[in-house]
Amino acid sequence: MDNVYLENLNSNKKLERVIIVGTNIGAYPHSLETSMKELSDLVFADGAEVVGEVTQNIYKFNPKYLIGSGKVDEIKEMVKLLEVDAVVFNDELSGIQVRNLEKRIKKKVIDRTNLILDIFGLRATTYEAKLQVELAMLEYQLPRLLGIDGWSRTGGGIGTRGPGEQIIETDRRRLRREIDKIKEKLDKAKKTRDTTRTRRLDSNTPIVSLVGYTNAGKSTILNRLKEEDSGEVSVRNMLFETLDPSSRKARLLSGREFIISDTVGFVSKLPTKLVEAFKSTLEEIKYSDLILHVIDASSEDLEIQYKTTMDILKDIDVLDKNIITVFNKVDKVNVYDINLPLRVLPDKKVYISAKKDENMDKLLKIIEKNLEEKYFDVKLKFTYGDTGLLYKLVEKFDAKPIYEEDAIYLELRLNKGEYEKVKDYVANV
Repeated sequence: MDNVYLENLNSNKKLERVIIVGTNIGAYPHSLETSMKELSDLVFADGAEVVGEVTQNIYKFNPKYLIGSGKVDEIKEMVKLLEVDAVVFNDELSGIQVRNLEKRIKKKVIDRTNLILDIFGLRATTYEAKLQVELAMLEYQLPRLLGIDGWSRTGGGIGTRGPGEQIIETDRRRLRREIDKIKEKLDKAKKTRDTTRTRRLDSNTPIVSLVGYTNAGKSTILNRLKEEDSGEVSVRNMLFETLDPSSRKARLLSGREFIISDTVGFVSKLPTKLVEAFKSTLEEIKYSDLILHVIDASSEDLEIQYKTTMDILKDIDVLDKNIITVFNKVDKVNVYDINLPLRVLPDKKVYISAKKDENMDKLLKIIEKNLEEKYFDVKLKFTYGDTGLLYKLVEKFDAKPIYEEDAIYLELRLNKGEYEKVKDYVANV
């Protein structure tokens, strides 16, 4: 992330200084080291820098502080010594625990869930995404109203984006009304998206969805496959760089058009409220003809990242869809060293490097192969007195008619919907 780090430094904006705190229990199924590294990356993605780290192996959480009282004293000393602005816990904290820690440490304390919600608040650009983040933030804060003291929440910064700043002064009744209003707005936004989706489905153009762990390279793949005249999708080596779904037109090697859609990346311990809020957007995956599950082949936690994504796909009920596993970033690793998850079938995987533009043709071939079940190779027959539909098909598919004495013939590859519309013209061979 050096390039992004330099970008932040060059912005002349002072980065907030943060201590991260984690436990062995909260790290599961990751190792504590790996989980803390991911937390550090999340902190950086939220515009802050980690200047200290505290970990503890425990058998159960302390109801008062989550960690032991001695560790809290250790953090308090580090805060003074390192001139820290905030403390970020890898584990989810209750409102009471946040209050107790802030009173003891005298600094802002947030947990991993709050941090991820904060990043989403920073990244959201579309109207619907902003509503989804606001809903998740309000529902996260609702049970914590009694636990948070207002003194540490002034001044903004990490953990205070979105509606979080105002929540302390908002009573539960008013908060619930706000939640209901946002849900109504999201329902209206969903109807608009449903209309767009219906148009897309009516066009009979195949839809391919990219899913996977955050920073696996989905946006880079989309940029490599999209048509040249389509706009680029932002790509930076930062967690949750892509939040708002993006769709672009692309073409198979045969020239056939399809739509490729990017989705928000997943991460371990993705907040439940956030998954629920974004479920309507994620459900767009249900309407795709093919899912490309993108994995960072160079990741040491490949299997955990694979499982994280598959669990979320299970939650939105799309595991019955055709799924191709795309091992990306193979330029960084020996392909033979990749530890394949058990459920990845040999004929359902492909190895690529989107950044180096390696094996993108192989990816297109496996996409086409797995979309073929929708296609019919047909020879259509038209009389010389019935050419209205013929000319429409010639223009749509850029096809060349075959003129013979008895009729005009047209050879096409059609998907199921297209075939149903012209099946009465199929020539008897």
